[in-house]
Amino acid sequence: MIPPTRRLLPALLVAVAAISFAAILFRKAAPTHPLVAAGVRLLVAAVVLAPFAVRGVRRGELTRPMLRSAVVAGLAYAVHFGAWVTSLTLTSVAASVTLVTATPLLLAGVALLTGRDRPERRHFAAIGLALVGLALIGGADLADGDALAGDGLALLGAAAIAVYLLVVRRHGNALPVWAFSGVATAVGGVVLLGTAAALGVPLTFPSTEAFLYVALAALIPQLVGHSLLTWSLRHARPTVVGIATVGEPVGSTLLAWLWLGESAQPAVLAGCAITITAVGIAVWSRKPADPRDGDTLPQSNCARSRRERPHS
Repeated sequence: MIPPTRRLLPALLVAVAAISFAAILFRKAAPTHPLVAAGVRLLVAAVVLAPFAVRGVRRGELTRPMLRSAVVAGLAYAVHFGAWVTSLTLTSVAASVTLVTATPLLLAGVALLTGRDRPERRHFAAIGLALVGLALIGGADLADGDALAGDGLALLGAAAIAVYLLVVRRHGNALPVWAFSGVATAVGGVVLLGTAAALGVPLTFPSTEAFLYVALAALIPQLVGHSLLTWSLRHARPTVVGIATVGEPVGSTLLAWLWLGESAQPAVLAGCAITITAVGIAVWSRKPADPRDGDTLPQSNCARSRRERPHS
């Protein structure tokens, strides 16, 4: 078998490619209300993942602490998608996706404050380089005062997904990815649709085509992209995974140019190239965790029992 650390880079590349479609699919689902679009995306994913969640409960993989974490992760999902999908209606794809991937900056700050998962020097270099790339991608739109509300919502989405990554990271190798994701997406979807209903928003789609685009957002960015990101947290620091998601603006900007006709200026294309470089610096040739640096992943109960069992 290929070691997990050798599979990390391909997993992150596929994850970033998958989540890059999210903004485009939500734009194509317009004029569906953002809360409805985000909520249905999560619930469609939850339906697909339901068998894994049920099996996880029956097998004891989803313990009470794990279920509590899944609920918190689901609430973080609700804030992230509710805020971010709304921001797409207020600002450009480039600016929205740029700001929502500011997560690494927040994670690096948390790591420095807590002393856990402390970023390496190359991670800080990658973050600095990514900031230059992101500024080039979204700079033009950020200068527009009318888009400030959308910018703020995108940043709120970045903070929420940082919470999600930190919650998932706590469980390390013991995390049942599909079962955990099934609970988290169900909680997030119910919260979003419940909020929409409380606000008097009709829980309907303007057309069958709009629903199909949201369903695709559940299958590609959610089930493929976010599931791979969740799996990656079993083998990498949250900062590394967060930096990898900075590649999303690159894919989304290029897709918006090709699919939606949103033109990409030379400065934006340069920002894409710089951002890709930053992502490569962050995730390439990652060293295995050293038990002495305090950054080892929590082991599953099964692994601990094998280690502690006396030799016959």
